[in-house]
Amino acid sequence: MTDTLTKTAAANAPINDTRKAELLSKQVKHIDIKSFDARPIVDAMSDMSFTSRDLGRATKIYNDMLADKDCTVVLVIAGSTSAGGCMDLYAELVRNNMVDCIVATGATIVDMDFFEGLGHKHYQALEVPDDDTLRSLYIDRIYDTYIDEQQLQDCDFTINKIAESLEPKPYSSRAFIREMGKYLVEHGKKDNSLVKLAYEHDVPIFCPAFVDSSAGFGLVKHQVDAAKEGRPYMVLDAIADFRELTEIKIQAGTTGLLMIGGGVPKNFIQDTVVCAEILGHEDVEVHKYAVQITVADVRDGACSSSTLQEAASWGKVNTGIEQMVFAEAGSVMPLLASDAYHRGHWKDRAKRGWAKLFA
Repeated sequence: MTDTLTKTAAANAPINDTRKAELLSKQVKHIDIKSFDARPIVDAMSDMSFTSRDLGRATKIYNDMLADKDCTVVLVIAGSTSAGGCMDLYAELVRNNMVDCIVATGATIVDMDFFEGLGHKHYQALEVPDDDTLRSLYIDRIYDTYIDEQQLQDCDFTINKIAESLEPKPYSSRAFIREMGKYLVEHGKKDNSLVKLAYEHDVPIFCPAFVDSSAGFGLVKHQVDAAKEGRPYMVLDAIADFRELTEIKIQAGTTGLLMIGGGVPKNFIQDTVVCAEILGHEDVEVHKYAVQITVADVRDGACSSSTLQEAASWGKVNTGIEQMVFAEAGSVMPLLASDAYHRGHWKDRAKRGWAKLFA
């Protein structure tokens, strides 16, 4: 009982602004894949063994996707690499026509990218005090990275503001995220935002579990406020998400997957092959190319850790051109992306503009 009272008192106490400023004093700097050429090190790693060789082969497969003029490249992101320093990396892939579609967690798109698009930052944890202390200062922690909860609430309320501005009808996550990109074009404070660039380059973004993020709070408030006032409200249509992403797969034909982490985004994009077959497209291609970077353990049967060979048993992925890389993605994605950027296959790619499919 005493512990509960102590925690309640701490939560209601005034925020120590000086202490908070100390903890939020060092911003995370996002890596610039254009500033260094990773080709020599990736080439050297390809002649090594273990994870180094896996990364070398994965990088080659990604370059093959970019060189294949028929291939639509889908970037799949789960986890917190955006907060950890890869945010500009993903933005550059969109800016330079190195991905054509994105499937991600809501946290990646809203709590991290849209959050920074509004002008907020992520911070390195120079120390990790007791997490109850962080809570008293309204600091959220992702391992060794900090987020200002008060700024995150600004993100929540901005999502609510966007929802309030829309016609009250069903929207896929892609359609709503496009409205977020439009908002950043008009009001954003960061040019290198994935959400903003995707809007400008007609690269659709899907979040199959969209409300499992900061967006959820703003959208729930939108519905509750509207219901109290007796007016209609917008809703998210998860079925439309699956239908639209499957339509891209059907229209694209040849596809390649660059997957960071696993979870729902990984399974969602892989399932488009099966869904297309159910819709009568029996000639639909399995995903021709696939790379997954993960640290998940394969022994628990979870989707996040299931190998791409396993996915082949479900009729989703080609067994011939796939590579698992068991590594923390923040440490290897800069090498893979820099290598692909400097090899330059993206310069000869036609823009897909898949978002126009739903205009």
